Formats: sequence, C-alpha cells, structure tokens
Amino acid sequence: MKGDTNFVLVHGAWHGGWCWKHVAKNIRQHGFNVYTPTLTGLGERSHLISNKITLNTFINDVSGLIEWEQLENIVLVGHSFGGLAAIGVADKLPERIKHVVLLDAFLLNNNQSTMESLPSTVVDKLRAIAKQHDGLTIPAPSASSLGISDPEQARWVESLCTPHPISSYESKFYIKNKIGNSLPVTYIAVEPEYIPTSGARDYAKSRSDWNYITIEAGHDAMVTHPELLATLLIDLA
Repeated sequence: MKGDTNFVLVHGAWHGGWCWKHVAKNIRQHGFNVYTPTLTGLGERSHLISNKITLNTFINDVSGLIEWEQLENIVLVGHSFGGLAAIGVADKLPERIKHVVLLDAFLLNNNQSTMESLPSTVVDKLRAIAKQHDGLTIPAPSASSLGISDPEQARWVESLCTPHPISSYESKFYIKNKIGNSLPVTYIAVEPEYIPTSGARDYAKSRSDWNYITIEAGHDAMVTHPELLATLLIDLA
C-alpha cells in the first residue's frame, strides 16, 4: 500500500534535504511518505561543521532518522556522494529497506576513502582548495558543473549549497557485507556524465543482480528533471 511505503531521499555533497523539494512534493501527491534528511555540517545543519565528520557520521544521520521515525518498507535513495550513506544504511538496517536506489552515485570499496578513489591530481587540488578556504571544507562548485543550465534553477541551487566537510572525503568507508547487502538495487545514471563517479557506473553495470537505468538529465536530476525522477522512483516502489 502507498501509505506503508516510505521514501528516504539522501542528498549529495554540498546540498541538503532542500534539494529534493520538488521531487518530494510530487511523490507525496501520489500518497507516499517522504523524508529528506540533511547530513551533518550541510544545509541548515552547516553550523555543525567540524573536522570530525566522517562517512559514518552521515550513515548515522540517516539510520538515526529511520530508527527514531520507526520507518520500514523504505525506498532508500542516495544521490552522488549520498550514495555512500545509502549503501552504509543498507548494510546496517537491511530489514527496514525494500529497495535501494543510487542516483548517479559514488561507490567505494570497503576500507577505502573517497580520496583514495580519485586521481592524485584531483586529490591535490581538493586539498589545496580546502586549505585556501577554511581548512575544513571544499566550497560548492558552480551549478553548471552539476548539469544545471536553467538560470532560475542555477540561482536556487547556488544560493543554498554549502561547503562540504573534507574530512568525509578523507574518512574510510566501512561495510560488513557486499555492496547492496542482497537487497534490490537500482542504479540510475544520468546522460551526459557530468561528474565522474570513480568507476561506480562500471561496477553497477557489472552487477547482474542490480537494475541499471540511464536518463537524460543533469547530475542534479532532482533539480533539472524532478517530475521524471519522481515518476521513476514511484515506479520502482
């Protein structure tokens, strides 16, 4: 039943729960419950920025929401960097989740950090940017680099994005089970590819037990194509 299905939408780097505004509205209009948590140090929680924020912090943010709201029958969606949190939650609370959706998401090997998955030139650049900024964060990129060409959408996103804690890029990714934890998983890749996702697409394609979908949208598909994305998520539910 629709009312028994809970969508938990997890944003990526620099964003907050706000980025799902239009997707969440559309899904709710179809009778589903939708939750859009903001991860520690970002969005309206940017005042909590520190060098103690790790991937595990983000996993705990989302799993905490699930436990305190007593959610079950969850369609768990992780966008971009938020895909790591989604995979971590699926590893931790598989009995609460019925489908994992990875939207143009990053994936890491167990005991690997995001920095370790990137070319050394990119790592050096990110660390230099953080050092020049405040030593704690990486400033948000332009909306155009996220595949957003509409001026109004670009202004909205750039006005609300906040710097991302670099410590979460440096921290290791730990899971106990195989990625996806034997749950139904759908990977949604956007075309064209705006943000290289460290081999995540190739990995997703290699998983015969996963569903792989491509859509024409920006990397921030929840902004550029909210109705298309909402319809797709509802179909998956």
